[in-house]
Amino acid sequence: MSVSYSVSGMSCGHCESAVSKEVAALPGVTGITVDAKTGLLTIDSDAPLEESAVRAAVDEAGYELVGPA
Repeated sequence: MSVSYSVSGMSCGHCESAVSKEVAALPGVTGITVDAKTGLLTIDSDAPLEESAVRAAVDEAGYELVGPA
């Protein structure tokens, strides 16, 4: 399953890497695409993820999960 979110505060490749690293640590995540230019985070997982867990991972990376895209 694939879900996309809007993330604010990203502006570069380092931002993308930081978000990818934190989100990849969530159980069940099988793939991640992060685009700093559009602020889009797309997560592929083998089961639905709790939005609160995704929000916590993005917060840990130093950015803000705005909501579903």
